[in-house]
Amino acid sequence: MNALEALHGRTSAPRLTEPAPSAGALENIFRSAFRAADHGLLRPWRFLVIRNEARERLGQLFVAASQAGDESLSPERITSIRNKPLRAPMIVVTIASLKEHPKVPACEQEYSAACATQNMLLAAHAQGVGAMWRTGAMAYHPLIARGLGLVDAEKIIGFLYLGTIAGPRKSQSVPEIDDYFQEW
Repeated sequence: MNALEALHGRTSAPRLTEPAPSAGALENIFRSAFRAADHGLLRPWRFLVIRNEARERLGQLFVAASQAGDESLSPERITSIRNKPLRAPMIVVTIASLKEHPKVPACEQEYSAACATQNMLLAAHAQGVGAMWRTGAMAYHPLIARGLGLVDAEKIIGFLYLGTIAGPRKSQSVPEIDDYFQEW
């Protein structure tokens, strides 16, 4: 798949199953992160790869964070929360790892980490690997940040779920370009 096909055709794959990406596909996905826009070449990111039993531990952490805000969760809701990390055989957590820099503000570093995640999404799509970028309350919960080992200068940008696409790909309409791009 060429770059324009990947850019024009990428959609999220919410239903994923085994197997996880092959070692070669995963290397391509990871390498693509390093081509993200990165003012100052700070590489203001790091990534956690969560697979196998680690997904179950992440599910337990999700439950603990959820119960910290609402101890009255039903058993069904607890099971649902616990199973969220099991929606794919692999999860890559993007962490913005902010650096002090006189010319590169924190927001630009966060954007760069988001760009690295987008590059990984495109690399996955280009190789036929299913991918879904998720955030939600767990991405912003301090208990999750601590449980994943983040330090004060770090924040979760998102959870990139990776696996084999289960079911048909979503089709998305293409908006009218002129509705979004105008001459100034």
